[in-house]
Amino acid sequence: MKGYVFHGPGHASWQEVPDPGIKDPTDVIVRVDAVTICGTDLHILKGDVPEVRPGTVLGHEAVGEIVETGSDVRTVRPGDRVLVSCITACGRCAYCRKAMYGQCRGGGGWILGHLIDGTQAEYVRVPHADLSVHALPNTLASEDAVLLADIFPTAYEVGVLNGRVRPGDTVAVVGAGPIGLAAITTARLFAPERIVAVDLAAARLEAARQLGADAVADAGEGPEQLIADLTDGLGADVVIEAVGVPESFEMCTRMVRPGGHVANVGVHGKPVTLHLEDLWIKNVTITTGLVDTHSTPTLLRMAAAGRLPTSALVTHTFPLDSMQEAYDVFARAADTGALKVVLGEQRHDAVAVPEA
Repeated sequence: MKGYVFHGPGHASWQEVPDPGIKDPTDVIVRVDAVTICGTDLHILKGDVPEVRPGTVLGHEAVGEIVETGSDVRTVRPGDRVLVSCITACGRCAYCRKAMYGQCRGGGGWILGHLIDGTQAEYVRVPHADLSVHALPNTLASEDAVLLADIFPTAYEVGVLNGRVRPGDTVAVVGAGPIGLAAITTARLFAPERIVAVDLAAARLEAARQLGADAVADAGEGPEQLIADLTDGLGADVVIEAVGVPESFEMCTRMVRPGGHVANVGVHGKPVTLHLEDLWIKNVTITTGLVDTHSTPTLLRMAAAGRLPTSALVTHTFPLDSMQEAYDVFARAADTGALKVVLGEQRHDAVAVPEA
């Protein structure tokens, strides 16, 4: 088979790799129908995630069909169409018992495309399948479902839930890329008074408006003042950092009001200055985190019911063997207007439910 292989910072290629096989009785093998590229994959290619060893197949998000199962797998069987979660969970360790699957100590957590071969290939081995793949309804197209492997649970759990968005809040989302846009759509579920999107790209700010942002601000034109003007000088109740660079994190800490929350979602590859000389007196809560994907079943039900605008984030589609072109388009989002790119050999359209 072929997969997209990391060869070190700045180098990767679509090439022949060995077919995956069952190694443990809890494994499944999935034939990949649809994958997407994550901002974290770009961080890997930049060298920001040194744990990824050369020779690793990248990718941690996919939709596909089960073709083989280990002897201990109970929840899926060959022929089932599934979502491959970005997080693998053993289900037995102390963290998994608390639904903190991202911190799994039983051979799970973020391992696909990180510590083991990932999903950007024709086939992928998924360990601990009973908690790490989710059967999909026929009403949900692959192109929509694949966005629930990572960005929607990440935005919802690490941004909205960690940030404790409540009715009537002012929420600022710094970074209107895919994660930021997913944070906007899921923050709306809690009826905040207003959501303000901050980004440098006009196209992304327009996308934020279309997905529910009440106001937008150019990151280079003093968005802190806009937040202050909208909140009588107090600042935002919740600020979600969805970029992953020092400047954006520090901007978030300047936007938050006393007693507010800064929820960091971005993947940081460099040290960030934490200005405790200013923040210590403000009762500010700062959270970080890797997604646990405990919300995936709920989000799947919402998407199947048409409650999540997943398809609005897909701007480009490619065949699976156009991985290099897709990476180039995604990496140059400021020029290409890319939000999410989806690759697949077999697109699965949603099946309409007959009227009663």
